Amino acid sequence: MLATVCAPADVIHLKNGRTIWADRVHENGAHLEYDIGDDSYAIPRSVVERVEAGGIPPERTASGKSNNKDPHDVPAFAPVEHLANESALTEKIVHEGRVDADALTTLDQEGDTRKTAAGYFIAGKHEFEHGNFSKARSYFETGLRFDSQNPTILNYYAALLVRTGNAGEALPYAERAVRIAPNSPDALDVLGYAQFAADHNLDAIQSWKRSLQLRPSGTVQQLLAKAEREASAENDYSQRESSHFTLRYEGKQTPESLRSELVATLESEYDDLVRELGIAPRSSIAVVLYTGQAFFDVTQSPSWVGAVNDGKLRIPVEGLSSVTPELARVLKHELAHSFINQLSGGRCPQWLNEGLAQVVEPKSVSSRGRRLAQLFQSQHEIPFNALEGGFMRFSGAEALLAYDESLAAVEYIRDTYGMSDLQRILERLGQGSSSEAALRATIHSGYGQLESEVGKYLVSKYGD
Repeated sequence: MLATVCAPADVIHLKNGRTIWADRVHENGAHLEYDIGDDSYAIPRSVVERVEAGGIPPERTASGKSNNKDPHDVPAFAPVEHLANESALTEKIVHEGRVDADALTTLDQEGDTRKTAAGYFIAGKHEFEHGNFSKARSYFETGLRFDSQNPTILNYYAALLVRTGNAGEALPYAERAVRIAPNSPDALDVLGYAQFAADHNLDAIQSWKRSLQLRPSGTVQQLLAKAEREASAENDYSQRESSHFTLRYEGKQTPESLRSELVATLESEYDDLVRELGIAPRSSIAVVLYTGQAFFDVTQSPSWVGAVNDGKLRIPVEGLSSVTPELARVLKHELAHSFINQLSGGRCPQWLNEGLAQVVEPKSVSSRGRRLAQLFQSQHEIPFNALEGGFMRFSGAEALLAYDESLAAVEYIRDTYGMSDLQRILERLGQGSSSEAALRATIHSGYGQLESEVGKYLVSKYGD
C-alpha cells in the first residue's frame, strides 16, 4: 500500500485555481480523461490551465481517494489499533484488493474461534476502509459471533454503526469495549464518537478527555473542540420530543408557538420524504434551534450558510415567530439529507446530496437556467467530480454555482430517468459502489458524459 500511496501522479491544474491529482491523464478530443484508482473521469480541456507529471499526491486511502476533507466537516472517525496476529492473517485473507471467501471458509474449518474472529475482522476492516459498509457490517458481526469480547472488533463495529447513521445501536458495543479495555484510547475514542452522534455531548467530552490523557490525537482534539462549542452554546437549552424528532432550543428566546409549528412542519415533511424516497431514518433526529451568533459559533460555517445537517439539523431562527415558507423549505432540505444519508450509507457525493435535497424542497433551477446553460456551453462549469466533497470550502459565489449545478444534474436525471433511478444510485452507493460506478450502473453515464448531457438538457430548456 505504501508504494501505491507514494507513487508519482499527474497534477491537473484548473483555471479556477484548484488541482486534481490523478494516476493517469490522457487527451480525448475536447476533454481530458483521467483515472483515480478504479474510477475514470473526464473534464473539458477549456477549464484546464496545465498538466504536470511526476508529483507526489496528498495522502490517499487504499482506494485512491484523497483523504483531504472540508475543514468544517466533522472527521469521519475510525479506530487505529490492530489485532496481534493481524498482519500475518491479512496476507491470507485479502488478495489483490479483494477478500478471499475461501480463506475465511478454511479458517472456519480449523476450529480456532479467536483466529476465525480475527479473519472476519480483517475482511470487515478491508471493506470498511474501502467504503463497502454493508459487507463490512456482515463480516464484523460474524467476527463478534466468534469472539464477542474482542475490543478491537467491537470498536470497529461501533464506528461502522455510527458512520451509517445508527449511533444509538452503536452505544452498547462501544460501552462494552471500554468495560473490557478501560485504558484503551481507541475504545474511549469510539465511545465518545458514538456518544456525540447520539447527542450525549457531555458524556462524549468526558470520554475524549480521558482518551487524550492516554494518547494525543489531532482528530480527537478536533471532535472534542466541536463538542465543547456545542455544549457551551446549548448549556441552558430546553428539550421536547415528537414522534421522529428531539428538539432543543433556548426557552426564553424561542416562542412556544414557533416550536409547536416547527415540529408539526417537520413531522409533515418527514411523511412526505418517506413517500418520495421510500425509506426512513432509523433513529430519532436531533433538531437544534439557534438564536444570535450561536449557530456560527457551533458550526463554524461560512456566512453564506443558512442551516446545517451534520447528523443534527442545526437551524438559525433569529427574529422568527412562525414557520415562513422559506423556513419550511430549509427544514425539508436539511431533513432530506438525513434520508439521503440513510439510503446511501453516508456515501453520497455532495453534488447528488445537495441536488436531491433541493429537488424535494421543491426547488427548480429555472430562474438561473439560462445563465447555467451558457456556462455549460462555454465549458466553464465546475466539473462534477470536483463537487464530490463538502461545499463549505467555497466562497459564496462558488457555492451558488455548485448548488445550481447540483440541482441541474438531479433535475436532468429525474426528468430523463425518474426518481426511481436516483434512488437506485443511492442504494448502489450504500452497497459500496463508487460514484462513477453507481452512475454507470443506473443511467449508463460517467461524469464526463453526465456533464455533457446536463449541458444539453439546460440548453434545450433554457438556451437561446
